[in-house]
Amino acid sequence: MKLAIKLAFRNLMGAGLRTWLNAIVLSFSFVVIIWMKGIMAGWDHQSKNDMARWEIGGGQYWQEKYDPYDPFTWRESHAPIPVRFKDEIRSGDMVPVLVTQGSIYPQGRIQSIKIKGIDPDQKLLLLPTQKLDTTMTDAIPAVIGSITSRDLKMGVGDRATLQWRDANGTFDASDVLITGVFKVSVPSADQGQIYIPLAKLQSMLGLPGEATILTYRDSKQLRPDVTGWINKPVKVLTASIDEMLKMKSTGQSILYFILLLLAMLAIFDTQVLSIFRRQKEIGTYIALGYTRKEVVGLFTVEGTMHSVFAALLGAAYGLPLLLYQAKHGWTLPIDASQFGVAIAQTLYPVYSAGLVVATVMLVMLTTALVSYLPSRRIAKMNPTEALRGRIQ
Repeated sequence: MKLAIKLAFRNLMGAGLRTWLNAIVLSFSFVVIIWMKGIMAGWDHQSKNDMARWEIGGGQYWQEKYDPYDPFTWRESHAPIPVRFKDEIRSGDMVPVLVTQGSIYPQGRIQSIKIKGIDPDQKLLLLPTQKLDTTMTDAIPAVIGSITSRDLKMGVGDRATLQWRDANGTFDASDVLITGVFKVSVPSADQGQIYIPLAKLQSMLGLPGEATILTYRDSKQLRPDVTGWINKPVKVLTASIDEMLKMKSTGQSILYFILLLLAMLAIFDTQVLSIFRRQKEIGTYIALGYTRKEVVGLFTVEGTMHSVFAALLGAAYGLPLLLYQAKHGWTLPIDASQFGVAIAQTLYPVYSAGLVVATVMLVMLTTALVSYLPSRRIAKMNPTEALRGRIQ
């Protein structure tokens, strides 16, 4: 085997430009596959991290009737905050949120909006709720996200009329003053929503001490079951991201296949041409005592060594590129908010040793298979005819 590797290396070096052209094409597949898989891993890590920091914390309890996709359930999806959570809320490890549907009238227009009441002093989420801590009496302080700000054409200091329906079904309205606008890569924490003080919304709806969502801090302890509330761990709340990534990974697999197909086609053609042109050499090997399996193995090793050269070449130019991307990220050419899912404007790839090793092994095994297939013909050659250079 050692002799076969040395001989294969010498033959490849003797092939000159043809060897390096194949290695360049194959190295491109190495770098692109690792980069794209790194982007997907980075998106997964970044989106879930952003969702935890801005919206879901370490998980949530939902009032049993609450459905975030059905506004008709919001008026009924509230319940008194369980007494067992009072200490957790007091320590800042849990944040209650009350949700209801309303309408807002910016510049005389009307638009449905999701009203969320949240404690201005909370520190669990990155929402700038401290801007709700104001003593104004002529309007309700409110903060909104940049997407909602764009849709409503409202900014800091703007006022609008907010209308809601209380627990008894009575409509009421009041002015709101935008005291803060925040930018977040999690549309579900921004789009079509307005945040006001929790105590104020409880008073407006006539629901003192009640909430719709209880967001808790990440912890390893097992969360208790609470009557009337459904525990939603992070894995459940981020399921949409997992489904999106699974769909994207399937689409990427097609691109990986095309890249590998182009590279493997080059290797296959090289092997076929090599066997055609080197029949006398093959006959000589057999005449010198090489078995047919050893000659097949020699040509298979030659083809596989293209992937070794490609890995080294890819590391030479790919490593600086991948490290640069990991540090500076890849900025999307379009506004990420229009995707409707948690995705940052700049994605930072995440590469792991497992990713690199798996990609290298995949390409090397595929190259070995493609190199072996045309080499099988050698086993059917007549040594005498091969020495004469005649095609069998």
